[in-house]
Amino acid sequence: MISQEFIERFSKLEKMCHHFHLSLQSGCNKTLERMNRRYTVEEFRKIVERIRNQFPDSILTTDIIVGFPGETDEEFNETYKFLKEIKFYKMHIFKFSIRHGTKAEKMENQILPDIKEKRSNILLELSDKNETEYLESYIGKDIEVLFEEKEGEFYKGHTSNYLMAKVKSDEDLINKIVNVKVKAQDGFILECIRI
Repeated sequence: MISQEFIERFSKLEKMCHHFHLSLQSGCNKTLERMNRRYTVEEFRKIVERIRNQFPDSILTTDIIVGFPGETDEEFNETYKFLKEIKFYKMHIFKFSIRHGTKAEKMENQILPDIKEKRSNILLELSDKNETEYLESYIGKDIEVLFEEKEGEFYKGHTSNYLMAKVKSDEDLINKIVNVKVKAQDGFILECIRI
C-alpha cells in the first residue's frame, strides 16, 4: 500500500505528523509465511527506505510477535538482526497467545512460555536502546512543540514527528506551537528550555 506515489502524495499534505506505525510482526520471511502475511522483509525494507527518504525526521514504530508456532532460534535471530538494521524508534512486543478457532492454535511446535518471555525481553531491550539513542540525538537541537497539557510545573506536548517534550513556563502554552531547545532527556521525554 505504501508505494512511492503514495509517499509523494502524502508529503504534499500540510498538516501531517511524521510518525509511521508499520506493523511488521516478524523480521523472518519463514515466520511471516506461517503467519499468512502477504509481504516479505525485503518489501518492508523498501517501504522504510521510501519513508525515510521522503521524511528524514520520521519516527517509525512497529508491532512484533515473538513465539509464533515453529519460530526457531534461527528465525528469531533473523528477526533480531532485521530489527537492529531497521532501527525502529519503538517496538511494541507481543508474546504469541493461542486464540481458539485459528490455524495457529493447531500448529505444531508451540513455543514454551519461558522462551517467549526471553525473546520478548531481548526485543524490549533493543527497543529501549533505540528510543534512548534517538532522543539523545536531539539534545542541543531547536524543535517546535505543540503543547497540549500542564503537569506540575511543566507543559507537555509533541513534536511534528510525535516525540514527547516538556518545558517549564510561566506563560500558558496549551494549544500553542512553541520553539524550544532540547537540553536533556528525561526518561523517554525531551526536556526543553524556551528559546
